[in-house]
Amino acid sequence: MNLRAYSDPGSLPAGQSARVARLLAIREPDGVGDLQLARRISDGLHPGAVSALEDILGRKLVIGPIVPEATLRRVRKAGKLLSRDLSERLYDIGRLVDAVSLVYHGDPHRIEAFLNRPHPLLEDETPFDLARSSSAGTEAVLNLVRRLEASVAV
Repeated sequence: MNLRAYSDPGSLPAGQSARVARLLAIREPDGVGDLQLARRISDGLHPGAVSALEDILGRKLVIGPIVPEATLRRVRKAGKLLSRDLSERLYDIGRLVDAVSLVYHGDPHRIEAFLNRPHPLLEDETPFDLARSSSAGTEAVLNLVRRLEASVAV
């Protein structure tokens, strides 16, 4: 999925779960709602979710920092699903990419700049690094993004 789709919000699914599912290449015939996405994350995502996020963020931000390369190779070779832990990490990053893409209307340069530039309200940590560190880190960054959406000075 190309983030440019975010430049036309009317072309996007209305719900966050459906948008994040798209970012993670989760396909369901009837669409993806909150419960379906929760079950997919709990059961483990297909390794294609890693490739989908890699296409958006680039290999160096996904392979290694989020999903160890050796683990991904083993999972693919065995034809298995990713672990719940890795699936939750991908989901957290997907939520962040979705939120930032909405704020910056799919502009890849502004999205990349926001994710990779140290931010003073995050104690000079980059939003991406804080988000990938834990679910709590993701929530802290999402709170910052919500402030951006509300046009609160950040």
